[in-house]
Amino acid sequence: MAILNILRYPDARLHKVAEPVKVFDESLKRLVADMAETMYAAPGIGLAASQVDVHKQVIVVDVSERRDSLVVLVNPEIIEAIGVSDIEEGCLSVPGIYDTIERAERIKVRAFDQNGNAFMLQAQGLLSVCIQHEMDHLRGKVFVEHLSQLKQQRIRARIAKQLRKSA
Repeated sequence: MAILNILRYPDARLHKVAEPVKVFDESLKRLVADMAETMYAAPGIGLAASQVDVHKQVIVVDVSERRDSLVVLVNPEIIEAIGVSDIEEGCLSVPGIYDTIERAERIKVRAFDQNGNAFMLQAQGLLSVCIQHEMDHLRGKVFVEHLSQLKQQRIRARIAKQLRKSA
């Protein structure tokens, strides 16, 4: 397993749309393992393959306290969305930035695991929000792009300032 490099906003590669996975092989299992290791090390609760510059529809999520409940979603599709959530979000690609985005409170997702087995998952609360957030990455969208133009400008300015300080 390996720790992968997480792309940082506003990197243009974060806006690439991910392709569906067609082959469920050892390289996919290795990608999932590397993504999980990267997410846990960051530390984060979700990671999309797009964030590590692999533009395939693969997501790993673990919202458990003990970090022992990894959920792998390949080619995920939301088939039902109910209610409205008010959970504050952050992102490994936009460190230090948090805001509330309107998302569904409960979702039903159809997906495959890394072995190609189809399954359905019902999620609510933080798990629901995390899956929707990661699915945005697969569509080439970062959570801050749900915010107003003014907030986005402030975030870009803050990130630019952080980059100047670290250089």
